[in-house]
Amino acid sequence: DVQLQASGGGLVQAGGSLRLSCAASGFRVDAICWFRQAPEKEREGVSCIRLRDGTTFYADSVKGRFTISSTDTKNTAYLQMNRLKPEDTAVYYCVAGLWDRLLRLWVFPGEDYDYWGRGTLVTVSS
Repeated sequence: DVQLQASGGGLVQAGGSLRLSCAASGFRVDAICWFRQAPEKEREGVSCIRLRDGTTFYADSVKGRFTISSTDTKNTAYLQMNRLKPEDTAVYYCVAGLWDRLLRLWVFPGEDYDYWGRGTLVTVSS
């Protein structure tokens, strides 16, 4: 049974913090990524982590503010978001699967893909 559960969104003031979590089960998972989509904007990659060795990468817009981490044994990843800005407001989606496939999705975020989690809304007020 394929499951991808994301949680942790909410409303926060600018400068505040939130932590998102994503748990994947029921299919092979090499990596977990977070994407986001703001109103009237294209979906974009935020951060990814490869579970076996902790390799990570981030969008330039969140470097130094967001940190992705994982628990390999439970196929779970966390996105710690600090110093949030109003422009971080978006629906955040986690996605999981094979590393190479997620790298491609990072480059082509509009492509179809089966393993998207339900989005969680992050709203940052100014």
